[in-house]
Amino acid sequence: MSTLHLSGRVALVTGSGRGIGRAIALKLAAAGSDLILVARTAVELDESARQVRDLGRNCFVAQADVSHREAVDQLVLQALSEFKRIDILVNNAGVQSPIGPLIENDPDEWVRTVSTNLFATFYFMRAVAPGMIAQGRGKIINLSGGGATAPRPNFSAYAASKAAIVRLTETAAEELKRHNIQVNAIAPGAINTRMLDEVLQAGQAAGEEAVDALKRKQQGGMSIESVAELAVFLAGHASDGLTGKLISAPHDAWREWNGERIEDLMSAPWLTLRRMDSFSMRQLQEERERCESQ
Repeated sequence: MSTLHLSGRVALVTGSGRGIGRAIALKLAAAGSDLILVARTAVELDESARQVRDLGRNCFVAQADVSHREAVDQLVLQALSEFKRIDILVNNAGVQSPIGPLIENDPDEWVRTVSTNLFATFYFMRAVAPGMIAQGRGKIINLSGGGATAPRPNFSAYAASKAAIVRLTETAAEELKRHNIQVNAIAPGAINTRMLDEVLQAGQAAGEEAVDALKRKQQGGMSIESVAELAVFLAGHASDGLTGKLISAPHDAWREWNGERIEDLMSAPWLTLRRMDSFSMRQLQEERERCESQ
């Protein structure tokens, strides 16, 4: 694969002022993509933009609250005026508060988290997809997170929104695949970002997760590089045909996937949200046996 295999592409990355969002933006820039950086904090955005430009890429910066639909629509129009196209959308912006038992959560804060995590993802997909349809191709990458596939006590707003993002990803993938637009979700794993510090600050309200967070703080979390590299894989031609999947950056063997393996993945309900029952398990077992016999 060419080092600059995304040359000529334009990528919009939300929450790109720091953490995972900045890491993804820089990897996309290193692969040749120009960037539209979106976040709430100007000083962090400016630093991300500086690093993108140091890599020789053009950059458009938009400071915005992504939970407001009007702000999303406006910044997408401005970005299109600047670059004329958006080829890649990475919905990374997210928050995890309130932390604590659901019955003790501030309802307004709960709704704000769902708005930032889930509604913003929908707003950006809705704003960007028409242009992708018109140009006959596109890549949409949504960030999932803890609680999407298993309960996450004391993080109900975050968990519910991240699970919804996966089903939104699967549904949009079906709607958009006839337009050559692939939509996938990334499970980043336990990474040491500012969210980890929020868990530590929450203390007992975070329950057992506070103990795990302290251990991760001391020992180090999973690689943020693997998340950024997976995003670049999903943004490029190597992942063509792969859509509607939830892919674990640290645990799935995505670096080994070629066209044949992608066809296998798309022929069965792998890497999706499914109810675990006899019907689903039989399908999975039959697929496993078929793969092992080849």
